[in-house]
Amino acid sequence: MGHTAARSRVVVGITGATGALYGVRLLQRLKATGCETHLVASPAGVLNVHHELGLDRNALEALADTAYNPADVGAAIASGSFASTAMVVAPCSMKTLAAIAHGLSDNLLSRAADVTLKERRRLVLMVRETPFNLAHLRNMTAVTEMGGVIFPPLPAFYHRPATIDDLVNDTVERVLSLLGVADAQPKSWAGL
Repeated sequence: MGHTAARSRVVVGITGATGALYGVRLLQRLKATGCETHLVASPAGVLNVHHELGLDRNALEALADTAYNPADVGAAIASGSFASTAMVVAPCSMKTLAAIAHGLSDNLLSRAADVTLKERRRLVLMVRETPFNLAHLRNMTAVTEMGGVIFPPLPAFYHRPATIDDLVNDTVERVLSLLGVADAQPKSWAGL
């Protein structure tokens, strides 16, 4: 009898920081690669998706295989027994970063991130804020020390991007590569 490999499961969080396009594009690319996606968007995240992209909650949730209410701390993704591959928060507000850094688990998004860390799975936080204050830096250090990856979506101009989509796509492909997605297509530096 043949064995079929299980689809990779990736939890995607979207918070109220600017950069909603990163989360939306990540969901689109994960779907295109065959990954199973589980979305939890904070109320501020949904507001920002609407403001920046013109999408409502229903349109955002339609991009994922499963979507959760952030108040539902009893959802499947709140347990380590839910076998996810990784979690990405794109974009990640400083409030969410602080909650994760201090293990608050005060909503489903921060609880799912806490579970990801405790199960030693890949957690990528696309933090969005500048300039950083000392609390931000200390929280990023704390998450890094716990095994998380701090990934501010900084553009790579050496690829000579022509559009905002080029910038966003390059960053999302780099995140997919960090997650170990086989179909990730990050541009690599070829040297001078």
